[in-house]
Amino acid sequence: MARLEDLILGRSALSDEQIHRLHELTADWQMLSDLSFADLILWVPLRKDNRSWPTGHVAVAHIRPTTAATVFTHEVIGDEIGWGERGRIDAALSNGEIIRDSEPEQIGELLIKEETIPVTYCGQVIATISRHRNADLMRSPSRLELNYREIAHNLYRMVAEGTFPYPDAIAVFDPLPRVGDGLIRLDVNGIISYASPNARSAFSRLGWANELESFSLGEIAESLSKIRHDAHEEGMRSALSGKALRRVECENSAGTIDLLVMPLIASSDRIGAIVLLHNITEVRRRDRELVTKDATIREIHHRVKNNLQTVSALLRLQSRRIEDPAASQALDEAVRRIASIATVHETLSGSTEETVEFDDVIDRLLLNARELSPRMNEIAIEREGKIGPLEPRLATPLALVVTELIHNALEHGLEVSGDRLHISIHREESRCSIEIYDNGVGLPQGFDPIVSSNLGLHIVRTLAENELRGHLSLLAQDQGTLARVTFPV
Repeated sequence: MARLEDLILGRSALSDEQIHRLHELTADWQMLSDLSFADLILWVPLRKDNRSWPTGHVAVAHIRPTTAATVFTHEVIGDEIGWGERGRIDAALSNGEIIRDSEPEQIGELLIKEETIPVTYCGQVIATISRHRNADLMRSPSRLELNYREIAHNLYRMVAEGTFPYPDAIAVFDPLPRVGDGLIRLDVNGIISYASPNARSAFSRLGWANELESFSLGEIAESLSKIRHDAHEEGMRSALSGKALRRVECENSAGTIDLLVMPLIASSDRIGAIVLLHNITEVRRRDRELVTKDATIREIHHRVKNNLQTVSALLRLQSRRIEDPAASQALDEAVRRIASIATVHETLSGSTEETVEFDDVIDRLLLNARELSPRMNEIAIEREGKIGPLEPRLATPLALVVTELIHNALEHGLEVSGDRLHISIHREESRCSIEIYDNGVGLPQGFDPIVSSNLGLHIVRTLAENELRGHLSLLAQDQGTLARVTFPV
């Protein structure tokens, strides 16, 4: 479907601000369509500049009601009409007034009544809405239909006066409750003059045993809600008075209702308000379950980290009691590897996301490496680039890989000579690489990591290829060694 801007481009003289206003209107107009049981078409005048008389109109948006059958089964967006072909659309644009009370016209098998509404912005008519509904459905309306239509008339008048859509309403309207989920009409004092059957049912589930009409909505919600507002906060009674655009939740042990309050304005006077409501009990229950689940997962990571630290402490004690230097060194290496895994779980235990901020992990690994290196005061450790968040399935093996490569650089490359360890990270949309360079003694002549007996390198290569689905390479430099691990993300 063509975008609104594409349909207007080169056909009309609307400014960016005016086009944005039309976007705001079409974002909210499902409510207008449902309240008036009608198809709505938005027409933009065709003209080269604001001084030229329009040559016609182009349909840039169309919405069908969910409360009634559509009038148009075919696509109308992009249709053009010449000036004089549809007099009511011309008149609404020229006069800036709503054109109604027209005679129904036969379109196919349906008798259709059309009304037109000017869309006003900053005192200027920038477009026109044509409203099309089945005249046969209007002959014996129910009380619900009468209230819906009266509310629709009020909102259309606000569109013509430029007071609807409400300014800065995007955050309040997202998501916009559906008219069919429940609607309440308030008078100028915040007293309920009409409540739809679904609205009555929603409050009944929360424990309200009386009829809603003739009661103050704010007082009802305040009596049912378990939430008590602080003195500096706006009370529920004030928020639901209908004086301003507000979104409020009424919650107790029986359920939760989301209420969107929209004041109705005529000229500059407030004449009442409508409230769209939606029972979100199940949504809030699932939210609480997710919060509990997330807290449980974080607690598990915390306990895993503690258990790994306990294992590290036991191995460290065992290492001190062993006289064989090779065995003691093997236990020390095991302690270091366990610590790197514990670092990942510690990061996960403090995160509200299901990812690991791996830059924090690298910082901790470097800190541990500094403390273990006998030449720590002589070596400059540098780092550039960021890796960002990673899935835990990648973070744990990568932590081990980085630990081993840093330790190898410090233990073998920089043990005797050299004074620089440089870590460089390059992350693209689907791949990431980490390079660890030291300016130490370099690789032995004829060194082959595949046949090397070094356990650390064997671990790194296995993790890089099997867990990370990546590749490890060790490259001799003019001075020192460059280790690079590349993997998909």
